[in-house]
Amino acid sequence: MTPGGDEALLLRVFVGEADAHEGRPLFEAILELLRRRGVGGATVLGGIAGYGRSSVVHAAHLLRLSEDLPIVVEAVDRPEVVEAVLDELRALVGGALITTERVLVR
Repeated sequence: MTPGGDEALLLRVFVGEADAHEGRPLFEAILELLRRRGVGGATVLGGIAGYGRSSVVHAAHLLRLSEDLPIVVEAVDRPEVVEAVLDELRALVGGALITTERVLVR
């Protein structure tokens, strides 16, 4: 333990609401993978607007019935736990953006 807290990695995976894996939402497949591989916990956050590599803006509008809103899956755990799942996660999400950053758990 460091004086300010325990060092951990914050994992973020950026996907779209319409992204799927084997017939179910991709974010569900990500959560299942993280749980199965022992990552301490994960949260799915839904965005109201965003754009990615394609520069196409996805936003919630009152009159639209179908959406492809941004979704972020976040997880925090010890660096070795997060690092151990990255290759399998990359294979699952294809070209989706994955980031990690060092954080202190207080």
